[in-house]
Amino acid sequence: MRAIIFDFFGTLTDPSAEAGRRASYGATAAALGIPGDAFWRAMGASFPDRIVGRYGDTRATLREIARRCGADPTEPELDAAVRAQLAGAELVRPPRPGVLDLLDRLRGDGFRLGLISDCSSELYESWAETPYAPRIDAAVFSWHEGCRKPDPRLYAAVSARLGVSPADCWYVGDGGSREHHGARRAGMRPVLVTNAAYPGAAALRTDPDSYRPELVVADLDELPALFHS
Repeated sequence: MRAIIFDFFGTLTDPSAEAGRRASYGATAAALGIPGDAFWRAMGASFPDRIVGRYGDTRATLREIARRCGADPTEPELDAAVRAQLAGAELVRPPRPGVLDLLDRLRGDGFRLGLISDCSSELYESWAETPYAPRIDAAVFSWHEGCRKPDPRLYAAVSARLGVSPADCWYVGDGGSREHHGARRAGMRPVLVTNAAYPGAAALRTDPDSYRPELVVADLDELPALFHS
């Protein structure tokens, strides 16, 4: 096994941070002049389309969401909304405790590291500024690729960019988006992270996986022992 492919939200990020997403939208809604509840509902309903880039970048997306909520923001209001949305997105992606050191350790052990994330424009646009970016050798984002997990094109893309056969890749994720089904179908070896120490995290998964991998860990700190066993 030569590479490890990670999911992003709830796997590399702190699983408890996702609970703050609704609050993080508050400043964006205010900048657009939209009630917070209406903005939250519109963002939720648009999620399947947003994560495959159907509305364009963050600015174009917020313009569309505002329109759906009956608002017509000015260009300065959109400027403020984009700033607020990007700042809010940063708040819901803090690293899981110890994960940056873990990534450094795994790279030091000779593994190539990849990422597949079902995400909207905010992560793609800000990726280079995150502490994850220097530690990941190939990152694949649904928003940029135009498809979401478990689409086989995502798994093929990350393995190709890493220069590693899918059969030589572990896939590590918390089980949302049927990601392990996709990894197994691609020829990778899936590992489920249960996030046992984060009550309620499982309920936040979108489109949870019906397939349960043979290999299961409670937290990422168990990975080095697993990979070297």
